[in-house]
Amino acid sequence: MTAPKLLSTDISDRIAARIADGDLMAGDRLPSEAELGVQFDCSRATVREALKRLAARNLIRTRRGHAGGAFVNRLTYDAAVDSHVATSTLLLSMNAIDFETAAEARFALERACVDLVCANHDHDDLMAMKHCIDRLSVPCDDVAFCAADVGFHRTFVDAAHNPVLSYQLAGAIEAMQPLMNMITYRDRDRTQILSLYRGLANAVRARDGAEASHILSQLGRVMVALFHSGRIRRGHA
Repeated sequence: MTAPKLLSTDISDRIAARIADGDLMAGDRLPSEAELGVQFDCSRATVREALKRLAARNLIRTRRGHAGGAFVNRLTYDAAVDSHVATSTLLLSMNAIDFETAAEARFALERACVDLVCANHDHDDLMAMKHCIDRLSVPCDDVAFCAADVGFHRTFVDAAHNPVLSYQLAGAIEAMQPLMNMITYRDRDRTQILSLYRGLANAVRARDGAEASHILSQLGRVMVALFHSGRIRRGHA
């Protein structure tokens, strides 16, 4: 017999698939707990667990009272991004993914945006990148530097003007970049990073995709080198 926890996951996934397919639309009321229990041949406790999982993914909301029940949420883009970032952060924090693998994936994903960034950026995107670089250029603590650092990469990705790419890379940037910064910040050379960021912004301005991709590869190598120098400093092999 399927364990209750696994069954609740299966039920939430099946309801989520119906939402994704359009069988259940925003505002639709889900069947009652009793009806879902009959439909999926399980206890009401298992149904409640499945509904909690859907609510945690912002796919449904619950309402009490005579006209209450579980209703399909109208999921906004910002809420979807927040959920994606939270999930990515959790995965990176709880799973044994080595630093080099994470860095490889993170910069490979960003390089996938290069051609669209170079083709689609506008003046406002260039000014936004300049603003992030200016923030990174002034003396600030590590928290402020890391926030501006993440902001620069989000600005770069958003310059592609493709919301699907922005959504997919939100997890890579807003989850991976802070964790990588936290690991490497003591060994980081801010001058070196700023030089690479200025070079990346200039490559975008010149619509030079090859140079932009090359600089992102350099950033990946720098991040991995910082990780290893930190391990040596801390006495790890």
